[in-house]
Amino acid sequence: MICLIQRVSHGSVSVQQKIIGHINTGLVVLTAFQPDDSFDEISKMIHKLLHYRVFADPQDKMNLNIQQVQGSLLLIPQFTLAANTQKGLRPSFSSAASPKIAQQLFTQFTHQIQTEYPLIQTGKFGADMQITLTNDGPVTFWLEV
Repeated sequence: MICLIQRVSHGSVSVQQKIIGHINTGLVVLTAFQPDDSFDEISKMIHKLLHYRVFADPQDKMNLNIQQVQGSLLLIPQFTLAANTQKGLRPSFSSAASPKIAQQLFTQFTHQIQTEYPLIQTGKFGADMQITLTNDGPVTFWLEV
């Protein structure tokens, strides 16, 4: 499981020119699944997302997590993160979970994280989405479990 997280002051996702998810302070989380991912990886990633310290404390150090700042999560399925780009000039997606499995995992991921932290919005699996965000910092991290 791969998540590319970006600390944002604003983020939104649109499908067919209609906003389906919007957050203010928080994290935009682009998420990809690989063939061997399971509930175990999802649980580990949720723990990491909810406890990863990327927000500034009063001394301007990255010591606070999403829960401590009461920020929101905007979860976006993005299978292209799992692409193999080592060879050639075209990405290979053989390292990504199949669409059917990835959709099940993304649904499980969003349901599980919502039970632990309700301040989430999501994109739409398989849709052509437009993502708008204002990266705060900029702060961006690649997380894998």
